[in-house]
Amino acid sequence: MFGSKRRFDIKSYPGFLPVTLLCLVILYAPLLVVTVYSFNASKSITIWEGMSLRWYVDVFVGPESEKFKVAAWNSFVIAIIAASVATTVATLAATGMIRAGKFKLRGLSFGLISLPLMVPEIVTAVATLIFFNAIAFERGLMTILLAHTAFCIPFAYLPISARMQGIEDSYEQAALDLYATKRQAFTKILLPLMAPGIISGFLLAFIVSLDDFIITNFVKGAGVETLPTAIFGAVKQGIKPNIMAISTMLLAVSIVMVTVSYFVSKSDNTK
Repeated sequence: MFGSKRRFDIKSYPGFLPVTLLCLVILYAPLLVVTVYSFNASKSITIWEGMSLRWYVDVFVGPESEKFKVAAWNSFVIAIIAASVATTVATLAATGMIRAGKFKLRGLSFGLISLPLMVPEIVTAVATLIFFNAIAFERGLMTILLAHTAFCIPFAYLPISARMQGIEDSYEQAALDLYATKRQAFTKILLPLMAPGIISGFLLAFIVSLDDFIITNFVKGAGVETLPTAIFGAVKQGIKPNIMAISTMLLAVSIVMVTVSYFVSKSDNTK
């Protein structure tokens, strides 16, 4: 009797279903409303007049299309470069943290890597702005890129390190026993096995950079816009249906990236 274990089932607790549904509604109802009304034929954001793609067309050929095209180009270029650099740094950091064995500053190093995840983003934004002002670094696309790269490293590090922890070092040891160099063991054995984690880390860092507003708004220069800051500037003049269309497309990109990241991280090349 005492040795038997009861299975823990959180769904059996009273109120679990209502609370779950409430959380889902709070999280996703606004996104659903924005998505639905982005297909509204009316200029009003509250009056439904039928299905239409006019606002998606307006995003590409309307009077504000050039502004949004430039902002989107800036966002995607910055996100690709920041995610690439952050993923490279995160891969090297994970290799050092997990494959280098125990060393004195290992705990401190892990804390420094994880710190941006725990510090409020507004604090990071203010600190980054002060730093750039202190060194007299002119704000612009480069300051956004540097800030995003630093901020994305811990997001890329998490899936990469998780993947590496699941790979036994026996693969590398076997390669070394077969007269491979340490570099060959890393590039030809460990790196391919880590590929799902690296891809997942890149995609996660890409989405974090693409969607970031707070840090970008603080460190961007005058006249420099990314898609989130351009949307924010347009919303301050009033919410228009084309803003809903842009938000829906940005949401779709985020969903696709997160979905791909999830399935890639679940793949297992060690079998």
